Amino acid sequence: MKYSFSLLLAALSTGASASNVLELNPNSWDDVVGQGKPGLVEFFATWCGHCKNLAPTYEQVADAYSHVKDKVFVAKVDADGVGKELGRKYGVTGFPTLKWFDGKGNYEPYESGRDLDSFTSFITGKTGVKSSIKPPPPPSYRILDYSNFDEVVLDPKKDVLVTFTAPWCGHCKAMKPAYEKAATIFENENNCMLVNIDADDKKNEALKTRFGISGFPTIKFFPKDNKDGVVYEGGRSEADFVDFLNEKCGTQRSVNGGLLDTAGRLTDFDVLANKFYAASADLRDSIYKEALTLSSTVGDASKHYLRVMEKMVNGTESYYEKESKRLETILKKRTLAPAKLDEIKIKSNILRAFGEKPAEDQSESNIRRAAAEL
Repeated sequence: MKYSFSLLLAALSTGASASNVLELNPNSWDDVVGQGKPGLVEFFATWCGHCKNLAPTYEQVADAYSHVKDKVFVAKVDADGVGKELGRKYGVTGFPTLKWFDGKGNYEPYESGRDLDSFTSFITGKTGVKSSIKPPPPPSYRILDYSNFDEVVLDPKKDVLVTFTAPWCGHCKAMKPAYEKAATIFENENNCMLVNIDADDKKNEALKTRFGISGFPTIKFFPKDNKDGVVYEGGRSEADFVDFLNEKCGTQRSVNGGLLDTAGRLTDFDVLANKFYAASADLRDSIYKEALTLSSTVGDASKHYLRVMEKMVNGTESYYEKESKRLETILKKRTLAPAKLDEIKIKSNILRAFGEKPAEDQSESNIRRAAAEL
């Protein structure tokens, strides 16, 4: 459908020809709205600060659908100026007010977020027309709403960190990259999760009330043994989130990705590993049997300690050096799946325990120091 001459003049008179946002007025309104094509209309005021803040994003929305102008429009009208009567007609009492008009002129309030993703999701959902914006990859954290919140967050098998945010919140936007990186680091931890909920969405109003959310972002931790949740008051950097979850979940994640050097290590087995490595071939069998007996108390966690001992029990010293180099090479290349890299890292950590001297027992250290002073 081609626009009328009055609409063209209106566009030229306002200098809006370089913009994909149609600037409507009472003369051009009926040429666009209700003529078979749906669209989003912003009712704005020239003095309105929120309208000015919204303007760059709204331009992006129009740009995102400029390739399908025959199927959907994005428009605005000065509802406190030339379009004041239109504002009254459609019940506008504040600025900016956004309304969605179907092709017949019926309308409904736009009540979703005022960021680009929210606008494009809404328009595409209404029309089936895709924007020209390439969608970002899905976040590593899980996005919940009222329908699945209890199922995930209140699971007694899981420790869950929840960010309650709002799309318009500047602090939430500033925190998002760090939270995303932290979530990526914990992707392989099945029982330690990072999730998010849009607590400003009306459908989640009951959750907002239930957990006393009065500002954004609010961050709460829901451990396995306390599903009332506790307020997170730590920092909002990637390292802050990682350190907090390692402490609360018992995980050993590195802020650089992967696992810490301590992951998989067992103090009692570290001692036996070092004794085994230093022992002569004829003594290693008895140390191995001691480790085998001890393994019954810890299960699979000791499995790789025993495997290394079995490889070295006959005095094959070269195994330690060769295997250390092999595992180090794999970890540097990082070509395997994350779960497999975790497995390799734990093996490397345990192997290193054989060649490292364990921390000296403090009481023994004190005895030696006292003897030296006599």
